[in-house]
Amino acid sequence: MKQTREHIQTECRVQVKLNYLLYRPDTPSTNGDGFPLLLFLHGMGERGNDLSLVQKHGPPLLIENGAEFPFIVAAPQCPAGGVWQIETLMALLDKLKEQHNIDPRRVYITGLSMGGSGTWALANAYPDQFAAIAPICGPFTTIDPINFKNIPTWCFHGAMDEGVPVSDSLRMVRWVRKNGAYVRFTVYPDAGHDSWTEAYQGTELYDWLLTHTATRIRPDE
Repeated sequence: MKQTREHIQTECRVQVKLNYLLYRPDTPSTNGDGFPLLLFLHGMGERGNDLSLVQKHGPPLLIENGAEFPFIVAAPQCPAGGVWQIETLMALLDKLKEQHNIDPRRVYITGLSMGGSGTWALANAYPDQFAAIAPICGPFTTIDPINFKNIPTWCFHGAMDEGVPVSDSLRMVRWVRKNGAYVRFTVYPDAGHDSWTEAYQGTELYDWLLTHTATRIRPDE
């Protein structure tokens, strides 16, 4: 039997179930377009059905300890045994935009380890949706480097990382830079896999994120 050429056009709906932490600033947005949104993706060790695990690192830990941010911060929890699913994360972002006063031009992603690779993957799949990203110690991830030409990126890694070698981030940075992307790359010479504690402390990273606005998104999107 010969091969035939066929076509299908249909709609597929997938049920999305995801637990997440949500932080909203106490002060009203000074921008008429709404609050910026920071999506935080945790690492492999925080998967499961206990949101207190998500509070172990990064912005959720800082918030739990009293830090205040100028963003709405969403920190979903990946189910046990799973990895970050792009369409699930986008469904979350779409829902957040519906429910909260969010500026679509100022949506940012950051994540550590498994969340670092998730950051690369999500921005790769939807490059027009994000103003800037900050992947931290993520494993090498297959992407199309052209998609990052208009996404300012700040990548972090520990030189002594034995869990995910710094060479993984170095390969990513070189790959996207070669294709015209703007990437900052910070290597902490004495840090192991935990390069995120230093990256997330202070305000430098968050101030840097807020300097970037996506120009590819229409105001009504």
